[in-house]
Amino acid sequence: LVVQSVNKVSEGSPHTVDAIEAGQVQLIINTPLGREAHTDGKEIRMAATRHSIPLTTTLSAAAAAVNGIKAVKAHQLSARSLQEHHK
Repeated sequence: LVVQSVNKVSEGSPHTVDAIEAGQVQLIINTPLGREAHTDGKEIRMAATRHSIPLTTTLSAAAAAVNGIKAVKAHQLSARSLQEHHK
């Protein structure tokens, strides 16, 4: 797993959207806070949609995504209804 810091869109190129456009991003966890972050977030969401990259905007959704990825890698997936899940 390789993690690399990149500039926010508002900080100038090379930035997050450049990395998405270049095919260097496989998952986006974007938790915007503040006016610039929301503007940057719009650009990031549009790029993610164009390139079919999964995106989460909350830490709880990010944790669920990580747990799902771990389960896939460990071949420990099972299906159950929402009702069964919340018994």
